[in-house]
Amino acid sequence: MMKKVIIIAEAGVNHNGSIKKALKLIRKAAEAGADYIKFQITESSQITKHAKKASYQKENTSGKNSQKDMIKKLEFDWEKIHPILIKECKMNNIKFLTTPFSERAIKITKKIKLDFYKIASGEFNNLPFIENISKLKKKIILSTGLCSFNDIKETLKLLNKLKVKNKDIIIFHCNTAYPTKLEDAHINAIKELKKFNCEIGYSDHTVGFESSLAAITLGAKYIEKHFTLNKKLWGPDHKSSLDPKEFTKFVRYIRNTEKALGNSKKILTNSAKENFLVATRSIVAIKTIKKNERFSKKNIDVKRPGNGISPMKWHQIIGKKSKNNYVYDDLLKKNEL
Repeated sequence: MMKKVIIIAEAGVNHNGSIKKALKLIRKAAEAGADYIKFQITESSQITKHAKKASYQKENTSGKNSQKDMIKKLEFDWEKIHPILIKECKMNNIKFLTTPFSERAIKITKKIKLDFYKIASGEFNNLPFIENISKLKKKIILSTGLCSFNDIKETLKLLNKLKVKNKDIIIFHCNTAYPTKLEDAHINAIKELKKFNCEIGYSDHTVGFESSLAAITLGAKYIEKHFTLNKKLWGPDHKSSLDPKEFTKFVRYIRNTEKALGNSKKILTNSAKENFLVATRSIVAIKTIKKNERFSKKNIDVKRPGNGISPMKWHQIIGKKSKNNYVYDDLLKKNEL
């Protein structure tokens, strides 16, 4: 049986700066069956006034405010908020994650125990940030939505130089577009990513489930999907997220895919064994055969069920003298061999 896929509900900034919404996101993600819920430490101080909104951000947030202004609406006092969110996660039996984007944010996360640290797609070439992440001695998720194969190669080389081993790195295939068109998902790229000998994950920004399920069949052990309470809420990511009902179905599809994949050995399952005799064939008489009469194509054939002599023994039977008497449709007895 394959290792259970880790499902991450990416709440990101879909709390809209409301602690009430953040807590509800945790409860709903837990109810849906997610293993982790992940937030993002948003900091408007890390964005200059010159930074424009991405097209999807303009489309999903009203007003002509800048990216800096938009992020300001989605900020918390993270040092105060984290303990509240973590407590809610523990109460609902779901694990907590958060993504830092700066040295200050990394310092904030040092006070809490995170299983993974994510290097987001936009930070793959942020040398000071990567150096700080590497010092934490934690598993690292390397998101590759803005990376070429060579970019990933160079980032891994840097992480290795910083004494982060490949066994502690999870490469997340993704495409940084919200939403991502199916034709831009390129799930087959996972085959190429496996060459790095790291664990593989997939951050799914498409609107459906198909890409994630395909990623699992190619070996992704982690799946991340944006999660919202309501796709119609104001904010950059709600529209390309799954709501609670959709996420519940998403988790169910993943777990069913795991069951269907099973293991890599070709075996005869117990359920198939029940039909073995019904579906396979045996050598049978197609007319009356007397003892010492020779078997030939004129008096024997192969028919169901399969609890007699296997048709694979056909050439051993043809031409032999019968040791028994048979009538039409009798299965040849095993002592004929």
